[in-house]
Amino acid sequence: MALNATLHQFGIHLADVDRNVYEELELRVARHPSETAEYMLTRVLAYCLEYTEGITFSDGGVSSTDQPPVLVRDLTGRLTDWIDVGAPDADRIHRASKHADRVVIYTHRDPEKVLAALPRKKIHRAETIPVYSFDRETIDEAVGSIGRRNDFSVSRSDGLLYLELNGAAFSTPVEEHSLA
Repeated sequence: MALNATLHQFGIHLADVDRNVYEELELRVARHPSETAEYMLTRVLAYCLEYTEGITFSDGGVSSTDQPPVLVRDLTGRLTDWIDVGAPDADRIHRASKHADRVVIYTHRDPEKVLAALPRKKIHRAETIPVYSFDRETIDEAVGSIGRRNDFSVSRSDGLLYLELNGAAFSTPVEEHSLA
């Protein structure tokens, strides 16, 4: 018998001072049985930090090889932004950079290990692909506050991310790394 995804609801107060984006979001996030809570939280944070018109979670879920976990389409349906999470392999990122105008990676893992695994192979437009990382301990602590229904405040200012998740407060730098 296959396990079902667990549905989490997030009421998000987004204040991204660095990008001048202020929104109230209601997200329903299906967490696949094979998905870690850390990955799901990173996926939600990537959605928030990349929030723009046309953003959505992929239809294929976290195990899809032909879609990113988060994506942006323009009004014609064309894929403009491929937003990957975790530690995608070089082949996946290479294909992504040929399909989308922009590729970005968010990771909750050790960024040095993620970056070390990628440059071994050719990646199309590698110099244009940023990798953003969060403090692993902060993400590990924050997942302990996730419930089925979540009140979540996400604020970014001067490269620092401030989170309040169901009454618990956390902060982490958002560090940018380069594939090139």
